[in-house]
Amino acid sequence: MAPDTVSLRYFLVLAQELNFTRAAARIGIAQPALSARMRRLEAELGTALLVRNTRSVVLTTAGAALAESAPPALAALDRAWDTARSTAAGELGTVRIGYSLSAGAETAPALVDRLIRGNSGLEVGAVPMATPEISPAVADGRIDAGITRGEQPGRGVRRFLLRRARIGVQLAQHHPLAEHPEIEIADAAAYPLRLPDRAANPVIHDQLSALFRDTRPHPRFHTPAVSFDMSQRDLRDGVTLAPAGEAAATAQPAGLTWRPLRGAPSLTFHLVLPREQSPLHRRIRAVAKALAHELHWLPD
Repeated sequence: MAPDTVSLRYFLVLAQELNFTRAAARIGIAQPALSARMRRLEAELGTALLVRNTRSVVLTTAGAALAESAPPALAALDRAWDTARSTAAGELGTVRIGYSLSAGAETAPALVDRLIRGNSGLEVGAVPMATPEISPAVADGRIDAGITRGEQPGRGVRRFLLRRARIGVQLAQHHPLAEHPEIEIADAAAYPLRLPDRAANPVIHDQLSALFRDTRPHPRFHTPAVSFDMSQRDLRDGVTLAPAGEAAATAQPAGLTWRPLRGAPSLTFHLVLPREQSPLHRRIRAVAKALAHELHWLPD
């Protein structure tokens, strides 16, 4: 039979006071109610815990053993309750976040850092993934959340706008267009444009290439064999320009700079969560929303 934990806590107070009057006053109940609680506790255990007389209370051997062993047991029970409450509130658990490489320079690290610093009970892991794989991985539970550039298609998920960023171009610092604070789309289209392979992110590839749809003559697109070519030699040599979001401006490799394209629409970053959300998912959403507000990721 499960113990009456309220009566057990009352017993521990009585074991310290060894006086019904003082123990009842400390607990905040009437003395007869405390006496009734102790009789019921002894009946449940099937043994006497106290020897009572008109002047004193003495613990029996069983009572002394209970007074010694009950506190750690109650403390463990309290921890179990706290764990259950924290888990229900999304404050405990393991969070697996997948993010596209283009979100790895600034957006994903900021969210991971905020989750870790603001929720000590959360264990957060993040892994770069190919953009088209993120929404399916969230939907089938392989990851808990994702960060994608662009509103990627996919079933079984919900997408929340996390960030808007200006579109511009990465280019060599010595490039003639680098002298301008903003670059006209038509001027950029006069140079070969470096775009990632469409398979890596069809949504963003199509959005970036569509910027130059109406320019004449049509621009030449250069697609490297790898989506993220670390050497970026063609950029450094001033041969190409690379359409990119403004996050590129915060982590510029040596010799490169970034300029906004005048009149270009925003790039968007989205937080991807399962359609059916647990308290943990709601916690991630709340932290992401607060972070976006604090860092002005979604300007009015």
